[in-house]
Amino acid sequence: MEKTKPYGTVLLKAAKIMDFLADNPNKTLQDISQATDMTNSTTLKILDTLLLIGYVSRDRTKNYRLGSKLIRYANQYINQTDLVELSLPYLEKLQKSIDETIHLGVLVDNEILYINKLEPKHQTITMSSKVGITRPLYSSAMGKAVLAELNDTEYMNYLESTPLVPHTENTITNSLKLLSELQKIRETGIAYDDEEMEKDIFCMGASLKKGDVIIGAFSVSIPKYRLTEDFKNQIIQAVSETKDELEQVLTH
Repeated sequence: MEKTKPYGTVLLKAAKIMDFLADNPNKTLQDISQATDMTNSTTLKILDTLLLIGYVSRDRTKNYRLGSKLIRYANQYINQTDLVELSLPYLEKLQKSIDETIHLGVLVDNEILYINKLEPKHQTITMSSKVGITRPLYSSAMGKAVLAELNDTEYMNYLESTPLVPHTENTITNSLKLLSELQKIRETGIAYDDEEMEKDIFCMGASLKKGDVIIGAFSVSIPKYRLTEDFKNQIIQAVSETKDELEQVLTH
């Protein structure tokens, strides 16, 4: 009996390329071609298609890696429920140290989806946010923390699909100004939302990664009137420590 051939052999070849890039990011066309036993011509055609749909990205030196669109498939590493449960003791520790609202989110369709929220214990004013809502990347602390992890090509692809519309008078709607802020986030690891999503609300956030994969992000939200320079520095330190602790857990 003749063995049935799989339908869509080009998909199998594409999967072979993505499997290789998952374990070996930032590789050249030649590297990928040799590793997958395909000609340069065939490999390039498939890579161009994967670039078009966002499954692969290419930097200025023409090295390839998995694209930002695959972030939504990060459930193969850890699903949302696992992330909520795994992060909970660390976020509770963070919340206890500063007693402000903590959010945990994941990237879904170029937005941040809130999957957990910890309320402050001793504050009379709390946030109106709820689990299940989404926020744009460009105007939220968690979102900007995720945007800062993208390369230039992925950032430009994001801008092409997402108009920068204002939510408040503080919302950054200039792409060059936003890029400048993302560069600062890359240096410090901390992102800010200074009344850009809601008036009178200040947020500080950080991304969460497992290796090269963005798993999600978390943030601290406070009423702007409670923000002092000392308290801001305290939160920055606490967020940085929580990020380090969580990413160590995610890696193992």
